[in-house]
Amino acid sequence: MASSIRKATADDAGALAALAAVTFPLACPPSASPDDIAAHLANTLSERHFQDYLADPDTTILVIDGGGLRGYSLLVNRPAEDPDVVSALGIMPSVELSKCYVHPEHHGLGAASELMHASLRAAAEAGGRGVWLGVNSQNARAIRFYEKSGFRKVGTKSFRLGSAVEHDFVLEREVP
Repeated sequence: MASSIRKATADDAGALAALAAVTFPLACPPSASPDDIAAHLANTLSERHFQDYLADPDTTILVIDGGGLRGYSLLVNRPAEDPDVVSALGIMPSVELSKCYVHPEHHGLGAASELMHASLRAAAEAGGRGVWLGVNSQNARAIRFYEKSGFRKVGTKSFRLGSAVEHDFVLEREVP
């Protein structure tokens, strides 16, 4: 079935939360506890939270739609607040690629690359000269994908996952 990438609408909030429940655990380090993952999903990636993201004028959510959502990205167009991120970034203004996930059934089929290209275009359209993201330092698959997509490591930051503190790399690239 053919798919397309489009901006998410309020009607997508429930499907986005369901997709996040499948994809977010794949980005977590093996040591992450199921309770911490569940807490993060409830506190950040629930249907209500996606409704809030969709209503935020500084947030853009793109979805891969093909008879159901196959992936999504979430971009935040406002200055970073984390001091570790602020000190690492060298391209301003910069848009955060806060989330970029593809359902595991669609890994290796080019969907993530298409979503990344669309996300970079959206960041440029929002006025960004750069895009940054945080990725868990143990997520080798995602790091390889981001490096292949033109990102480079510029720093580190901490990320709270439930009761644990994880260590992320901060990656950055110019927009095309």
